[in-house]
Amino acid sequence: MRKSQKSWIRDPSLAAEGARRIAWAEVRMPVLMAIRERFRRERPLEGIRVSACLHVTKETAALVRTLRDAGAEVALCASNPLSTQDDVAAALAEEGIAVYAFRGMSEEEYYEAIGRALSIKPNVTVDDGADLTVTVHKLAHRIQSPELEWVRRGLGSEALEVEGIAGGTEETTTGVIRLRALEREGKLLYPLIAVNDSPTKSLFDNPIGTGQSTIDAVIRATGILLAGKRVVVFGYGRVGSGIAARARGMGAEVIVVEVDPVKALSAAMNGYRVCSSLEAARVGDVFITATGNIRVIRREHMELMKDGAILANAGHYDVEISLQDLRDISVEVEQVNQYVKRYRTRDGRSLYLLAEGRLVNLVAAEGHPSEVMDLSFSLQALSVEHVVRNRGRLEVRVHDVPAEIDREVAMTKLRTMGIEIDRMTEEQVRYVSDWRMGT
Repeated sequence: MRKSQKSWIRDPSLAAEGARRIAWAEVRMPVLMAIRERFRRERPLEGIRVSACLHVTKETAALVRTLRDAGAEVALCASNPLSTQDDVAAALAEEGIAVYAFRGMSEEEYYEAIGRALSIKPNVTVDDGADLTVTVHKLAHRIQSPELEWVRRGLGSEALEVEGIAGGTEETTTGVIRLRALEREGKLLYPLIAVNDSPTKSLFDNPIGTGQSTIDAVIRATGILLAGKRVVVFGYGRVGSGIAARARGMGAEVIVVEVDPVKALSAAMNGYRVCSSLEAARVGDVFITATGNIRVIRREHMELMKDGAILANAGHYDVEISLQDLRDISVEVEQVNQYVKRYRTRDGRSLYLLAEGRLVNLVAAEGHPSEVMDLSFSLQALSVEHVVRNRGRLEVRVHDVPAEIDREVAMTKLRTMGIEIDRMTEEQVRYVSDWRMGT
């Protein structure tokens, strides 16, 4: 482990491999590369300090390099203790980027790293899950919280100046939920852009990216054949619907568990079996949570599951599967491989937990494919630019990504795919703009 003022990474010798993997990703991220070229010319973030709390992957490296080339000073920490790709962290550190991330961080190390990322006194925050943003607000509102002692250790003697933060962005569903809660309570201190809610993100990254990478992770971790298995998906939102579709595409019988009647009806109308969680617990072979909520799979479910059931979580935090309940009903825990733990219950059954109940697609696999992160991180880069260009003019609330940014990213992506689309004729524009015209 190498720890210094400028970086906190596992192994600097991994930098060359990380650089090769970042280069592989950037070839598959043409929209972000086009934005980078413009940023190099215009330097719209000159003198801006950006604190980022993201999964430290090869795709994230492409975003961080783009912000740097726009003129920003960037400090990066991990948004999950187990999602960091150590070779990528080493490559970024070798380039002089402040990176505080390594795979397998303890909770204490995780929050100290957030403090280190904030020690640059950011003008913009970029977050995935809102841990960094919420930390800023806890410090500013003087809310007592155990992890703040570790955050302050990372900050050192630096005092965090919230007044200097022009705004921030949030990448994921869980994070946006937390930011909207801050807004409802009147405690939000600076404008945030909900990148997660942008159509160009939510229609692609969430169902397509998470759908594919979650199934990829389950197969990498276990080597199981999905065809013929009963896969239970908890939650049929943007993420869950994508997981369900890809599991069905692999030949699984998919069962959906939902609490929202509209989403449950949508799942049923799309041909999935929809039932209660207790009914699903009795018949499922693989269980995947994708709700963003707590204790979705609990003791009462575990006690009904068949011998050999596999449990995985695709939500941001490790709270959807009750790990305490799993420990309570077990008499023995065995590490089967790097990503699988076997829990032997008192009645002799074996339940298999993947990735310690954390975000399975980033722990047991490599996260979203570069092609889909091209969209999400292009939105991030342009949203950061938007925050800086409109500094002091944005209302303190959670904002949507401006529609023109969404359209720009989508159109650029289409062009890189060699796809042309039609434009409305002048007659059609008049027709949809005039309320007087009808049948």
